[in-house]
Formats: sequence, C-alpha cells, structure tokens
Amino acid sequence: MKTRALALSVLLTLTTTPALAQTPPPAGSAWPGTLRINVDARDLDRRIFKVTATVPAKPGPLTLLYPQWLPGNHSPSGPIDKLAGLQVTANGKPLKWERDQFNVYAFKVDVPQGATEVVARFNYLSSQGGSQGRVVMTPEMLNLQWNASSLYPSGVDAGGLQAQASVTLPAGWSYATALETERRDGDTVVFKPISYEHLVDSPLFAGEHFQRFDLDPGAKQPVHLNVFADDAKSLKASNDQLKAHRALVQQMDKLYGARHFDHYDFLLALTDKLGGIGLEHHRSSENSGDVGYFTEWDKTWLGRDLLPHEFNHSWNGKYRRGADLATANFNVPMGDSLLWVYEGQTQFWGQVLAARSGLWSEQQARDMLANVAATFDRGRPGLAWRPLQDTTNDPTIAQRRGLAYRNYQMSEDYYSGGQMLWLEVEGKLRALSGGKRGLDDFAKAFFGMDNGAWDVNPYTFDDVVATLNNVAPADWAGFLRERLDGHGSLIGGLEMAGWKLVYRDTPNDAFKAQETRAKAALLTYSIGATVTDAGVVGDVVWDSPAFNAGLAPGMTVIAVDGREYKSERLKDVVAGSRDSKAPITLLVKNFDRVMPISIDYHGGALYPALERIAGTRDGLSALWKAR
Repeated sequence: MKTRALALSVLLTLTTTPALAQTPPPAGSAWPGTLRINVDARDLDRRIFKVTATVPAKPGPLTLLYPQWLPGNHSPSGPIDKLAGLQVTANGKPLKWERDQFNVYAFKVDVPQGATEVVARFNYLSSQGGSQGRVVMTPEMLNLQWNASSLYPSGVDAGGLQAQASVTLPAGWSYATALETERRDGDTVVFKPISYEHLVDSPLFAGEHFQRFDLDPGAKQPVHLNVFADDAKSLKASNDQLKAHRALVQQMDKLYGARHFDHYDFLLALTDKLGGIGLEHHRSSENSGDVGYFTEWDKTWLGRDLLPHEFNHSWNGKYRRGADLATANFNVPMGDSLLWVYEGQTQFWGQVLAARSGLWSEQQARDMLANVAATFDRGRPGLAWRPLQDTTNDPTIAQRRGLAYRNYQMSEDYYSGGQMLWLEVEGKLRALSGGKRGLDDFAKAFFGMDNGAWDVNPYTFDDVVATLNNVAPADWAGFLRERLDGHGSLIGGLEMAGWKLVYRDTPNDAFKAQETRAKAALLTYSIGATVTDAGVVGDVVWDSPAFNAGLAPGMTVIAVDGREYKSERLKDVVAGSRDSKAPITLLVKNFDRVMPISIDYHGGALYPALERIAGTRDGLSALWKAR
C-alpha cells in the first residue's frame, strides 16, 4: 500500500506541476505594447457584449487570463461562466486554445513565429435575470465592467500593462466613466490609454436618459454626479437635493484634507431594471437607487448613505488598501484580513457623512444606528462561536450566496460590526484625550496625506495601531484584537457616546423603511423570525422562541391564530402576546406537509431605539454635526 501511495503521489506531481507552471506569476516589469479592448454593447435585447481583445505577444507559449479576483468584491468571483464563443487568431489565422486544467480562468495558446499580437474574440453573455446574477443591460441603460469584458496576458503586473479601450454604444446614448475620452466616432467611443489596472477600475454607465451635475464647480479635481434613469422624469433634482450632494464633497474634504484622484465621477442608475449595485473605484463608483431618488425624496432616504460610503472608498480601500489586498494583478489571490478597516470604517463614515452633509437628518442617522446596534445586541448569536475577524473570509467562503441561518452562520459582518467597533474607537479616543481628539483625527492622519496622489498606498495592522497611538496613546493592539478575535459585546461605543440601546413596542422610521423594502415582517427581536408578505419564512434567530418552536427558513406561513396569514396580522398577534397567556399558533407548509407550530412568546412587539443617558455628553450629535 505504501508503494502504491508513493507512486500515486509521484504521478500527481508529474501531471499537475507542469500545468500549474504554465500560468506564470507576475514579473513586476512593464509589458511591451498596448492591450486593446473593444466592446460592442449594442445587442440590448439579447444582452450580449461582443468583445475583441488584441494582446501584444511574442512567439511561443502564451497564457491569457480572465480576471478572477475582483477588487471591491474581495473574492475570486470573476464571471467566467458568462464567457462564450472564444476564438483566438494570430496574423488572421486561427490558433488552438486550451483551458488550464487547474485554473479555469487561464487559456493557453502557442503564438506562431512572426506574430506580434494575438486577437481573442468572445461574447460576454450577461445575466438575463433571476439566478444568473446581476442584470447589467436593459433597453434603457447598461453597465460595462472591463474586468468582465477583457483578457490579458499572464505574468504581467496589471499596473505595468498599458491598455486602451473602446466601446460602441446604442445609437444616441450618453455615457459616463472615469476614463478620459480620446475621440468619439459616431456611436464608437475611444478612450485614452491607461494602465490595465486603472482600466478595470474605471467602469462605464451608458443610457438613453442622462443628466450630469457638477458637485464642485471650479475645482481643480472635479467631482460630478452622473445620473442615468429608466425614465427622463426621474432625473429632475431640486436645488436643495443638489446642495446636500455638494455638501457631501465639502464634508469629505474637511474629513481628509486631501483628494487622491485627478477627477471623480459618481455613476448612479435610478432604475427598476438594472441590477442593484454599490461598488467602489478610485476615481468613480457604481451606484443604483430607487427611481424616486429625487422625485420621492422623503420616501427614498434609506439608501442615501450609499454615495457617501462609496465615495469614502476612494480614500479607504482604493488609495490606502490592506497590504494583502494590494496584489500585482487580478489572478493573484487577495487577502481580506483588514476588511474591518476597509469596509468597517467606511461603513462608519458613510453614515456619519450622510448626516453631516444633510443627506440624512440626525434622527434618521440615530434610527439607522439603533438598528445596527440591535443586530449585534440580539441579532447575531453566531458571535458566540465566530469572531468578527473570521467574517473577513466570507467574500471567498460565501460569495454573497443566500444562507440558511444568516444570524448564526454570520457573513460579511465586518461591515456593520466594524462600524460598531470604530464607534467604540471614537469613544475611547475622546476619553483618552479629554474630548479633544477623535476618529476624525485618525482619518486625516491615516488617509489624508499627499494631495493628488493616487498610487496605491498599502497598510498593515501595525500601521493602524501606530496611527491610533499617535492620536492618543493606549494598548490599541490589545483593544482591537480583543474586539476582533473575541466574543464579547460590540456595542460599547453607544454608552461612551452618551446613549443606550432600548427596545420599544413601535418601530422607528428606519425600521419601517427596512420592512417596506424587504416586503416582510421583521420580528427578529421578538419571536426571532422574519416572514415576507407572501408568508415565506426568512432568517430565524438561533435559539429564539420561533426557532425553539420548530419554525425554519423556507417554510410558508399559511395562517396565524386560525386566520389567513397577513404580515400585519402576524405583527398584531406578536404585539398582543404581552397580554396573552396563550401561545402564538401558526399553520405552516413545509414542502408538501402542513403542520401547526406553537410559539410560546409573551414579550410583545420589540423594536430598537436609542435613548439618552442623562447627565452625559451627547457624542453622537457632536459626531454628526457638519464641520
């Protein structure tokens, strides 16, 4: 048996090593020639992008790579499944290609003598909806991401590969991107050459209905809001609405004191058709909002922290980036260990800057924070077994797939859990400095150097600790590791800011808005379950009354206390449980079986709210006040 195992080991080594070796690692030197990417984006009805990639090459073996590890996704989620019809030629003659057996993102070809480039043509078959992924093309607009529509040579540092892109758009459409236009020939737009790294970081929105707003008139580093909509009427913004967006730019300047871009373009789609998105880039961001973002301003406030969040990433995540995320190209594995800084602190500042700019009122910010705090008070029993640090692995583990028990399995909790951690850091800095210094000081010191520079400036855990120590000396390494690796409370920053989390019998406005968006009864803090308006059970809190009664995700509630299910009826029954000794009875369908479930709960309706601690400093109001 030992001889057989040894022979098998040798065989595996011989058969796997050569194949793996044919995908060379990045060399770190500039690649000769220019990669040219041409996309025909006119096939709206079939949602097909036709791609031609002209790759500079020399005779011999060549491996073409499709981007796998995507910045902003923090994961190996490049949509390789949507690449089809690949054909490779050199000097007009077809070349045989072979996919690497151990790397599905790599295509191997032999470049013939006399050839200086190869031409790869393929179709990007974008999502038709449903389970295929996010829709990126509709009759009114499209979202072109260059990582999805390109191939590049292996062995190259993406920053050292020069690239030039062009796109042919539907007739008469407008477009916006961080790329600079070289020329427009009819409906074909040719962009100025740029590194492949920055090309991938510069997506394009295009559409039939478009409006551009200058958010910083006369600035040397301009900032524009580029809005695309399903219908032209959605583009009408009032002066007060634009004032709040311009205030966002001003407040970001005051926070950091430097800009790490030569210009910045918000790309915003107001749509019911294009898939939802919020994705950061160094000089732009991809965003989507409700069609009533401007026209129903008072009803659509819930998502108005998205632009502050993504804009903040130009500093935190793009200019300064965790060292294990700063990889040489898009097929080198990324490390996500510092996402609690990258995303967690950005989540913190996204909501703070929404309040400082007037995109949110102070009460709206308070309600949103109450909901986040409740999540980590009663809505994440998984924290008992899984530390916050480990959730930074989830972009690779789960890749945003649905989870059976989200509250117990946990997922990308470094976002909001990181937000609560940084609120506590703010309180600790204030306590250490007698109220004189806070997280604003850390932000300016850590992100606010070298105005105009936009080369990546990586950082480590030790760099974070050193900067905190410069703001206010303490055992910051011990404090952060205890919060990141331990299983204790993450909401201590509330009390340090003069507030406490309470539960009331009526939902706050943010909670109501979240229920409206989810089309569900969110009863997490009472019976411990969410149930959609259609009766489908969503997340069930581990060890909650609903869980212990046998309710499970995926079941369908048919009746509540003997009456036909309606979400408002379920909420009414839960609210009335405080005055009843009888259990809440549900009739549920589980696959083809119908069965009763009895929930022994008598606590009434419970919804989060923040309440002032008498005699203390109001740190939240001070934090949210415009600078």
